[in-house]
Amino acid sequence: MTVIISASGLADELAGPRPPVLLDVRYAPGAPPGRPEYDAGHLPGAVFVDLEAELSGPPGAGGRHPLPDVAAFGAVMRRAGVSAGTPVVVYDGGQGWAAARAWWMLRWTGHQDVRVLDGGLAGWDRPLTTEIPTPDEGDFSPVPDSLPRLDADSAAALARDGLLLDARAAERYRGDVEPLDRVGGHIPGAVSAPTAENVGPDGRFLPAEKLVARFDALGAKGDGSGPEVGVYCGSGVSAAHELLALEIAGIPAALYAGSWSEWTADTERPVATGPDPQ
Repeated sequence: MTVIISASGLADELAGPRPPVLLDVRYAPGAPPGRPEYDAGHLPGAVFVDLEAELSGPPGAGGRHPLPDVAAFGAVMRRAGVSAGTPVVVYDGGQGWAAARAWWMLRWTGHQDVRVLDGGLAGWDRPLTTEIPTPDEGDFSPVPDSLPRLDADSAAALARDGLLLDARAAERYRGDVEPLDRVGGHIPGAVSAPTAENVGPDGRFLPAEKLVARFDALGAKGDGSGPEVGVYCGSGVSAAHELLALEIAGIPAALYAGSWSEWTADTERPVATGPDPQ
């Protein structure tokens, strides 16, 4: 299944007989919501979706970006014009993390045709608009757990018995710095695999063969011979970007949605530091 689309490919589809629903999910950690940027200019027809208010539930013991209420998420998607049989393309400002979160949320709730604009808005070289669309109501009805998902216990088990990838920057994995969560380090047994290494300088994903080689070196196999794979990050956002890269490489994987922010909210959970998994 194709999970990314180029700017030229999207332009062709938007001009074609079956244009996709467009979702603008601009977001940056610690920055104001992306709505003002959307209002200043967005792809024609794109509907803004707020990552923190609509793709996440209230922060707390479940982490900084726990999954939202499924019914509420479904209502947001319908208001954006999403239907079960309509293709959807998601984009953000270029980092790809927020777009990947929306991609995973739609796939996890059962939508079969969702793609991310490779390189995001930064790679779009066509006119933008300030016109706010009013799409017809969609009919999307979410079916949760259409993709595998981990909780803290199953993530811990996978770190022992399978392959749990940590998508954060290496210095956060090691525990050298921790700008967002209670304590630095990683889940014992998890392997460092920064998702920033899945893209090139232009923010676009590396070719599939390079992603296959990268994940193979980390122990994730696309031929089915490797261990079960899971991914986490700080709060379940950049890990979705890693899942997207794994999907391009043909490697199925599960998301630990609560991620490090949920793990460290429980002071009884063990924490490992340093460059090695253990």
